[in-house]
Amino acid sequence: MKISIPKNIISELPQVTFPGNIYVIDSMSKMSMAVNALRKERFVGFDSETRPAFFKGKTNQVALLQISSLDDCFLFRINKIGIPEKLKQFIEDESVKKIGLSLNNDFNAMGRFAEITPRGFIDIQDLAKQYCIADMSLQRIYAILFNKKISKSQRLSNWEAPTLTPAQQQYAAIDALACLEIYNYLEGGLFKPELSQYIVNEENTESDEKQ
Repeated sequence: MKISIPKNIISELPQVTFPGNIYVIDSMSKMSMAVNALRKERFVGFDSETRPAFFKGKTNQVALLQISSLDDCFLFRINKIGIPEKLKQFIEDESVKKIGLSLNNDFNAMGRFAEITPRGFIDIQDLAKQYCIADMSLQRIYAILFNKKISKSQRLSNWEAPTLTPAQQQYAAIDALACLEIYNYLEGGLFKPELSQYIVNEENTESDEKQ
């Protein structure tokens, strides 16, 4: 059994919005407050954003780390403040589990920015496979579980812009929160693969990349 959702179905689903508070962290004083708040959590969602490169062979450094609880998301503008020691220690701390997707991409991006050893991370792509979910993009996994659409309209926007737009902030926060929600839903035993409306034959399953 494999589970996969067609693109045309996703386009018809209601769109997700971030229900909590979003904090843009672009100074050391804000960074300390944010990490202190996150250390009170047992599980957080994690993602990163990089300014897109439209020329072959050119890559940009990661610009944003977004880390979210169920209520609050902190957008660390590391293109402005770097990865300070307190944030580095949080990323390397095993005691707070950080839930992300396709995490090797995030690790490689951070590794180009600073010498850091991420610990305590859980990749929901690995978890999704245990539930017969063939789709590996965040948008599709979320749609399969919650019948809601994560908009990807801001994915190729400028993450190094002087100010992040409200749309960018929503996009970044939703991606981090979605990882946490997916983890909680699957680990909570709330998804029954055999009851999914998106069961397909193996030959019809589409391969996916992270979006």
